[in-house]
Amino acid sequence: MAEVKVEAVQIKKPEEVNFILATSHFIKTVEDVYEALVTAVPNIKFGLAFLEASGPREIRFEGTDAAMIKLAVENGKRLGVGHSLLIFLANAYPINILPHLRSVPEIVTFHCATANPVEIIVGQTNQGRAILGVVDGGIPRGIEKEEGKKKRKKFLRQIGYKLSL
Repeated sequence: MAEVKVEAVQIKKPEEVNFILATSHFIKTVEDVYEALVTAVPNIKFGLAFLEASGPREIRFEGTDAAMIKLAVENGKRLGVGHSLLIFLANAYPINILPHLRSVPEIVTFHCATANPVEIIVGQTNQGRAILGVVDGGIPRGIEKEEGKKKRKKFLRQIGYKLSL
């Protein structure tokens, strides 16, 4: 029976940067995701890294912003899980691009899309590493009260995601 080592890999990024983690396959992922992102949001600033699981097993990368590309590659090195796709966003939000990414045929699963602190739970065997789960942010502190509902609804209208009534 193979032994499994489990560890938590923290994603290192500035607080305001959004992060998407997905599982994807095939070398075509890099170009297809790039095209989806630049089509979704004009002047988007992003970096992506795709970690190959076979062949040369390289970290393939692209993007429109050097700092975001660097974040993607550095975090990809630390994560080290084949068929992983890491995307870092500087001036866009996951809600703006996820519908476009869902149309990329190589993407298998989305694990998270967040600006929160993230830890990836990774399992390692003699063959390689796998994503077992994701810790996205913190533990809930309580149940939303009426005042919280009002604040949430007001906030969504202030930032333009809901119509003002």
